[in-house]
Amino acid sequence: MNNWQLPEGIDELTGEQAVTFESIRRRLLDLYQSWGYELVVPPMVEYVESLILTSNSVDQKTFKFLDSSSGRMLGVHSDITPQIARIDSKRSKPDKTDRYCYINAILKTKADDFYASRSPIQAGAELYGYKGIEADIEVIELMLASLSILNTQGLTLSLGNTAIFNALCEATELDKQDIATLRDIFKRKSIPDLDDFLKDNVIKEADKFSALISLDGDDQVLNKALKVFADFPMIVEAINDLIKLNKVFNGNGVNLMFDLGEVKAYEYHNGIVFAAYHPSYSKALAQGGRYNGLSQSLGVSRDATGFSFDLKFLIQNQKSDPKKSKILNVPTSDDPELKAFINDLRLQGFIVRQDFTNANNLDVNKVDGKWALKD
Repeated sequence: MNNWQLPEGIDELTGEQAVTFESIRRRLLDLYQSWGYELVVPPMVEYVESLILTSNSVDQKTFKFLDSSSGRMLGVHSDITPQIARIDSKRSKPDKTDRYCYINAILKTKADDFYASRSPIQAGAELYGYKGIEADIEVIELMLASLSILNTQGLTLSLGNTAIFNALCEATELDKQDIATLRDIFKRKSIPDLDDFLKDNVIKEADKFSALISLDGDDQVLNKALKVFADFPMIVEAINDLIKLNKVFNGNGVNLMFDLGEVKAYEYHNGIVFAAYHPSYSKALAQGGRYNGLSQSLGVSRDATGFSFDLKFLIQNQKSDPKKSKILNVPTSDDPELKAFINDLRLQGFIVRQDFTNANNLDVNKVDGKWALKD
């Protein structure tokens, strides 16, 4: 056994990647705080009930263990969003809008379609206390600003609204098991499986489910959807929200696509959802959406929307900087003039490292009695 090997799905950042991570982390936090988002650092471990709330998907991806002190089950956070809901629930005031940001390592029992590893570093921002579309617009703009720091131009912004799927399920009075089956089918975009399900189950408005799963593409699908669901007021309202987003982001430096049958991996999303894609990557770079009422089990029901992405994954896929700073090797000496010269070099942005062996490959020497860089 090689003791230096890491478990499957667990990885790390070292060398230039670690330096790049720290630099971008600082820039991201400065960005979020300049938009009025408060930095929070949730704990790594909490009681399982607080971590999971209403999401079965989070439950399946959470490492759990028994706390010998309290006798209660604890979990290692696999998603920061439920933790933000708990933080907000104990601090929020009626009719007050609150904004939170974070960059934290998380741990998952298994990788998924969004997180490539089991040990991502989740970065994101959440906005609480405002129901209007303006909040969704702000977090989408902030997500795009985040990705611009990571040099990801040429993005495609995918927009959907899970309220469409949810409203259709409610109108057809499906039970929880059928809804779960349909959600899985829509998540996989499996038209053959949907056809089989509709053949084996007699449900109202079956043709509407068949139409919904194929309603994706450019903004032309929005008008088509209005015709298909003209008799469903709640669905029409959800489509109109997407039309508003189209007006804001169309021609705003990103390619737009719409997926009206989108359902997210986390069941807590219940409104506008979005994701950013790039042709160089096989999966979404960032994603998010609205999750009103996630904190309801904590005694407070708050409107909320937010986004997140795996900062570690994006750092690992960054191209190395050809302008990497050269490390200057200097001798070890008690000479106060040398120490002053070294400090000045570091203030100028140079990386200066003492060579304890005082070898011949030094980058400084004395010229006319003064320390200087070698030509």
